[in-house]
This record gives sequence, structure tokens and C-alpha cells, in this order.
Amino acid sequence: MTKNHWGYHQALVSDIEAQSRYLYRLDDSHEYPDPASRYQPDGVHGPSEIFNLGAFHWTDTDWRAPSLEESIFYEVHVGTYSPQGSLDSLCAYLPELAGLGVTTIELMPVAQFPGSRNWGYDGVYPFAVQNSYGGPLALQRFVNAAHAHGLAVALDVVYNHLGPEGNYLDQFGPYFTDRYRTPWGQAINFDGPQSGPVRRFLIENALYWFEQYHIDVLRLDAIHGIFDFGAFHFLAELETQVQLAGKRLGRDLLLIAESDLNDARVLLPCEKGGYALPAQWSDDFHHSLHALLTRETNGYYADFGGLHHLARVLREGWFYQGQYSTFRRRRHGNSPRGIPRSHFVVSSQNHDQVGNRARGERLSTLVNLEAQKVAAGMTLLSPCVPLLFMGEEYGEPAPFLYFTSHGDRDLVEAVRRGRRREFSQFGWNDDIPDPQDEATFAKSRLQQHLRDNGSHRVLRFFYQELIRFRRANHLGAYAELEVMENQSLHVLTLFRGAPGPRLLMIFNFSTNEVELKSVIPTAHWTIELNSADSRWLGPGDRFSRTVGPTNAVKLPGHSFVVLRHEDGD
Repeated sequence: MTKNHWGYHQALVSDIEAQSRYLYRLDDSHEYPDPASRYQPDGVHGPSEIFNLGAFHWTDTDWRAPSLEESIFYEVHVGTYSPQGSLDSLCAYLPELAGLGVTTIELMPVAQFPGSRNWGYDGVYPFAVQNSYGGPLALQRFVNAAHAHGLAVALDVVYNHLGPEGNYLDQFGPYFTDRYRTPWGQAINFDGPQSGPVRRFLIENALYWFEQYHIDVLRLDAIHGIFDFGAFHFLAELETQVQLAGKRLGRDLLLIAESDLNDARVLLPCEKGGYALPAQWSDDFHHSLHALLTRETNGYYADFGGLHHLARVLREGWFYQGQYSTFRRRRHGNSPRGIPRSHFVVSSQNHDQVGNRARGERLSTLVNLEAQKVAAGMTLLSPCVPLLFMGEEYGEPAPFLYFTSHGDRDLVEAVRRGRRREFSQFGWNDDIPDPQDEATFAKSRLQQHLRDNGSHRVLRFFYQELIRFRRANHLGAYAELEVMENQSLHVLTLFRGAPGPRLLMIFNFSTNEVELKSVIPTAHWTIELNSADSRWLGPGDRFSRTVGPTNAVKLPGHSFVVLRHEDGD
């Protein structure tokens, strides 16, 4: 291969057929797979395979993804969602997910990782679809099928590091830097010498998923691990290039950031010094809600637990805006005030918050059914963009544990030690499942048969009704929102005004029944949703169908009610 003036090596080879295998032989005679490989059929250490991505017949010409205001995300780990653990097997569940009412299937990372079982954040070939999931053609089939069922597809991508096993990228150029450190591996060189081609490598990766796989949304993992102190931040450059690609392709393409920085620059427009990303996850929502329902106070939950935490998140997007954080032992965050709440993705459960517990407990095993319904209501009726974690809608009891299938024994032991160290701050020191044990992976598979039985079936219908109500009343669209907390009774009240229907939502976070007087404005209101209704296996109705200003409202412990203002009153 010959080296050009940019430092790239190139050669033109003719008469190579699809599915041919190849390697690169470097100066020292070591042979490595292609760092931009499209397919690694034999795993991270084997040769790369030529794959013709343009041969697939797409049928989604008229497809248009929903806006963020309309979106409801559903996060999926391909390997544990079905018994087969493949993208093709996931296709069989698309009609059911469309029937649930979600709009967007969010896949945890599918870039090639070591072995056959992993969360995906140890990927080392950013352009190659995981072989054990079915490879490139399976992902194209899945996205095409999802669009046919009216579902958008979001994909989790990792631009803050590469995994340790099978990571040969540093053999090809200055892709990494020792100027910064991440908890997961070498930091990527976004702002050092020769960082331009490194940035371009990852920008081309993002565009590749949109262009070759028709992905609608990319979720950028842990952007606080992307270190760039240049004048034009990588994230701002990435967003600019994605918007240009969207105009070229004739469809809306979205980036969503995962960040625990509480830094408004992620969302602010470039002219205000921001990166202009369309949305980001709000960890403060999850932590506020989780601490209220479980009363956990270890680790980062020490910073939460009061109604005022959740109330401020609902008003503004996150809670910590420069206050002192007990967990971090320093001030944390800045103000997101003025940023529309449709720029914040919220959840009561996700892969991080479930899987990064020592025993991977879901909310269904930590709280009772009534509290699960409160969590569902707060998430799906919030003004933010809701995200559900696979199986949440029917109260899946199986844990979601951390699992790996590394081939390097030293790495396996290092992962075990790291997990134990990480859990010590939460006081979780016993019975930590071995990530490398295949049984740990097997325990994390969903028990899909439960969704049609007993309370699981009822909970799923409850989620379906909440989603129907959210979409019918356009709760993701901008509207006036007044949030009031009653600390003594442990009650949170949301009043949603114009534009749209006037709605009153009252959430009781206490385990005891509460009676509220003078909570109804001067008008008559009709009950639209009541989590305590017997049809949802609650303790039963406590008030009539219509409620006026003279009526007291009694709410059983861990319940909520939604009322609508009657027309003409």
C-alpha cells in the first residue's frame, strides 16, 4: 500500500468478491483486521470480511421518523430479549411493541465486541455489526422491518473509548491519548496532534449508521468521557455533519447524548457556546424517582430522596445546577432553564441503572405493583421524552446483570475486581454474580411468557393505556406546566395548561392514604386515569367520576390520578 500526504495508506485491488477475508500486514509483519471492518465473522481477532452493504433491498422509501415530542423510546439488549438472542429473532416482537404504543426501539451497542455475550460497550470495531447478533444483513433486515411496523430505530454508539480486547486501532495511527483517562479504557484523541483524521473516523461512523442502515437516532454513550478542549468541540462538529447528512438524505436524523455532567452546553445552540445536540438523558429524573420509591440512600442516591428534587427536574430538566453534591463532594451542574423539556430523555429504569446494581434488580423486585404504576405514570405522563427498559412494561422479574465473554484471563479477573470495587460505595459487597459465567448471562434473559399472565398482563395493559393517553393528549408538546409539592403529605401535583387540554395530575408518593382538600381549581374535572382503580388491581375507586372544587380527593398509598377539565365549564 502507498502512503499519501494525509498519512493514509491505500491500494486498489480488483477482482475481489464479496465474503472474501482479508487482513492488513503492518511494517513489523504483524497482521491485523481492518479497523473499519464491516464484518468480523470469526470475532475480534479473526480476519475481516468484505460485505456488500448496497445489495440490500430497502422498502422504507416513504418512512419518516417521529419527532422527539412524539417519541417514546424502548431500550433493548439484543442478546437477552429473545431466547435466540439475534436481530432476526427480535423482528418477531415488532408487532407487539408497535401495539404497546412505543415509537422507537433503541438498541444497545451492536458494534463487534469480544465473544458472544456482552452489553456492547466493549466494542472494538465501530463499523462491524456483531457476528453473534447476525451481522450486517440482519441489522438491515431489522431496521427495514421496524420501519414497516411504524417503529423508528435508535442505536447506541460508543465514541469515548474502545474495549480492551481485540483493540488494534492504535497500531494504525494516533487514535488514543494519554493526556486524559476514562474509567473504561484509553481516551480517544479528539484534540491532540493528528486528531483531525481521528475525529473524521468517528464522524464517518455516525454517518455510516444513518446512510447504510437507515438508523433514525444515535444515542451517544457517556459523552463526559469525550475529552475535547479545542474551540470547535467534537460533539458540535458531529451534530453539524449529521444535520448536513439529514438534508442530503431528506429525513430527520437525531443525536441524543448520555451525560452526567448536567451541563447545558450539550443542548444549547452553537451561538450560545453549546453543541446544539437535540436531546440528552436526565439521570436526575431517574435518581429522584428511584430514591422516592425505594428510599435507597447509598451511592449517588444520597443526593436525592425529596419531592423537591423530582419537582425541579420536571420544571427544568435536571436538579443539580451548581449546588453541592454529597456524592461528588463538590458543586455540580449548571442551569438548563429555558431549554424545552422535550430535549430531556427520562426513565424509571434503563440498562445502566438496573445493570450497574450488584444483583441487577429491576424495579419490579424492589417495590410493589402500586409503586411500579406510579413510576410508569410519572415517566410516561411527564413533559420529557420517556424511555422504557425492555420488560419493564409487564414487570419482568429477571435481573439484568453485567456479563462478558472475554478470552483474556487477566482481563476477566480485572473486570471482576473492578465490579467489586465499584459496588463498595453502595454497600453491595456480597453475592456479586461473575460477569464471565454464562449463567449470569442466562439469568438476564427476559421471561416473555409472563407478559400474558396475571398481574404482569394487567401492568402491560396499564402501560399501554398510559401511552395511549400520552399520545392522544400530546403530552410531549410544549404546554404550560405548574409543579407543586406538598412535603408533609408527600404529594406532587402537576397542572398542565394551554395549549391543549387542561390536565391535573396528582401523585401520592406516601405509602399511606392521603386526603387532599381544596386541591381542585374552580371548575369541575373528569377523572381520566386512576392507578388505584380495581381494573389495574388497585385497592379501588375512592371518589366519583366527576370532581369539583368542593370535593376532597383521597388517594391510596402509592397511587396517582389524572383529571381533565370539562369542556364548557
